[in-house]
Amino acid sequence: MAADASSPTSAVPIAESGYKPRYIDIGINLADPIFRGQYHGTQRHPDDLSAVVSRAQQVGCQKLIITGSDFTSSRHALEIAKEYPGVVYTTAGIHPCSSAIFSTTHSHIDTNGHTMPCDPDPSKPISEDDEPDAERTTSIISELRTLIEEARSSTAPGTPSPLVAFGEFGLDYDRLHYCSKKIQLHSFAAQLDLVLSATPQLPLFLHSRAAHADFVGLLKAKFGPRLEKLERGAVVHSFTGTAEEMRELMELGLYIGTNGCSFKTAENCAVVQEIHLDRLMLETDGPWCEVRPSHEGWKHLVEPPKPSTPSAEATDTNANGAEPTDTRGPKKPKQPSKKPQKKEPEVPERFKVVKKEKWVEGAMVKGRNEPCMIERVGKIVAGIKGVTVEEVCEAAWRNTTKVFPVE
Repeated sequence: MAADASSPTSAVPIAESGYKPRYIDIGINLADPIFRGQYHGTQRHPDDLSAVVSRAQQVGCQKLIITGSDFTSSRHALEIAKEYPGVVYTTAGIHPCSSAIFSTTHSHIDTNGHTMPCDPDPSKPISEDDEPDAERTTSIISELRTLIEEARSSTAPGTPSPLVAFGEFGLDYDRLHYCSKKIQLHSFAAQLDLVLSATPQLPLFLHSRAAHADFVGLLKAKFGPRLEKLERGAVVHSFTGTAEEMRELMELGLYIGTNGCSFKTAENCAVVQEIHLDRLMLETDGPWCEVRPSHEGWKHLVEPPKPSTPSAEATDTNANGAEPTDTRGPKKPKQPSKKPQKKEPEVPERFKVVKKEKWVEGAMVKGRNEPCMIERVGKIVAGIKGVTVEEVCEAAWRNTTKVFPVE
């Protein structure tokens, strides 16, 4: 199966300048069952993970980092990475929305193995009365340490480990129906302590949503006021915060990950415009966070209309410059087509897209974001910042390979 992914069937798109884009998707949830054709516990179509990886490579996405958000996804990600050595890498950690396992009540919501949707939910938040469980915390951190150590030591001598970062972890106050603030803070602190105890440290894959002050405060408490104890660097992925928050993160030396959720509003796009190229990383966060026509950033995908050229009939003149005489008689009115004309999409799809119920081999599934869509992320960032796609791709590549050992 891995062999199919290593031999793309079509060439990487080439820009007018002759540049072939290259991407690293720093955040893709390939361990989600949706990429195996499973939706909420039901098999809707065959496993098409190999096709997903192949499509990514066809657009120039040469490296993919699978996000580990709990024990199940972290272990599954490591198994997938073994199938695609040198292409697929992984992270391991406990997402803030999965952190209820640290509490005395362990009120974790079963999602059938799926990762959490990106959008906030107004549902009643989990009670803040739940307390952290010291015994469970010790057990969880011990299990996480073992998982990381085994992943780092399981490869052959001279072969780099597919585990390239600790995470996804952090704080998410938009989705308190999954885990309370108190337990999230406890989970984040316990995992940061684990990072500090590891030798050598792993780079960090961080999550911060509507929790900036607490997020930065805890990082500084653990790594110092300038994060001077952070040895390998870190990215705050899927960034949707304010420009002021983003600037503080950059000043601390952190990188900023952008995906479809970063382009929803004019305010989001104004933040992206301010991201320094030497702090930028690209991601899809699939199967979530796709770029949609309703997003402010969508307009950067729409090609400007090509100037129309006059028809030969309209420009045809005789030698004296006069319009020629039509001797064919009156034209018959065109009969309207009985078939409804299919409207051409304003942004063409590179691959066929179908609903999951009508899945066919080689097609993308409607609404399931894939790593091949990273080319749209790169193009939108370039459009927002007023630079070339090449500048965006190369900056993101340099930043990503500087932090994560994927080369």
